[in-house]
Amino acid sequence: MANLTREIRRRIRSVKNIAQVTKAMEAVSAAKMRKAQQQVLATRPYARHAREVLSYIARLTSAEHELNPLIHQRPVKRAGILLVTGDRGLAGGFNANVIRRCAQLMREKRKEGAEVTVVVVGRKGREWLLRYDPAVRAEFSGIPDNPTTYHIGPIVRVLIDDFLAGYTDEVFMVYTDFINTIRQEPIVFPLLPVKPAEPSVNMAPEYIFEPSPEAVLSRVLYGFTEVQVLQAVYESLASEHSARMVAMRNATDAADELIDDLTLTYNKARQSTITSELMDIVGGAAALEQASAA
Repeated sequence: MANLTREIRRRIRSVKNIAQVTKAMEAVSAAKMRKAQQQVLATRPYARHAREVLSYIARLTSAEHELNPLIHQRPVKRAGILLVTGDRGLAGGFNANVIRRCAQLMREKRKEGAEVTVVVVGRKGREWLLRYDPAVRAEFSGIPDNPTTYHIGPIVRVLIDDFLAGYTDEVFMVYTDFINTIRQEPIVFPLLPVKPAEPSVNMAPEYIFEPSPEAVLSRVLYGFTEVQVLQAVYESLASEHSARMVAMRNATDAADELIDDLTLTYNKARQSTITSELMDIVGGAAALEQASAA
């Protein structure tokens, strides 16, 4: 019985140490989550308006002019995918869900007869691809919590260069869209060729372009692509920190419940030990009394 109580005490100490770690990770993730959420909410309108402006410019381009290569539609023989994951785990189903969505898209494209290559952001996505699929075109990791176009530029350059060279005929982004702290959803976004969205009803009806809409379009297309990739990374970071905060909170709550259960078990075992010792003492005293009486 003494060995049992010692083992329970050891387990309680171990679980308490784990709870301290998960609580600290929850606090760190909460701070990062707030910054990432502010970043996402601040940049979403810009990314959305960029699509609207691009749509407006594209509608003004004349049919007689040759389409910009990034807009040109062609038969799909090779599909490229940009998979955005995290560098670390302990974030619930964040990485697993977006990887599962990417695997589904890869199966769909291969079923259509297209070759598939993947540019992956994040160590978790890279580890999965290297283990299960050899389609890695390039990999990027160590993206900071506040990325800029400086960090995203090399990723965009690989995607655009492959598309312009004909190594890919279409490119999709697979990333986790941030909805709220509790809910994040993996989505597929068609990146190349650029398919401008319909302009909103609030957009100004006329712009004056110099030297021409076609020239402006050729200049803004790269920037449009870069903005979309940067926004996808922002969304993914906010989703990752939110998922990790929730996961660590759940882990801390589970550890607290386990500590309560172990404490109750320890008290019962200790009570049983004390009762047994008292019975031994009482029994010994009774035996001594009987011996004295004899």
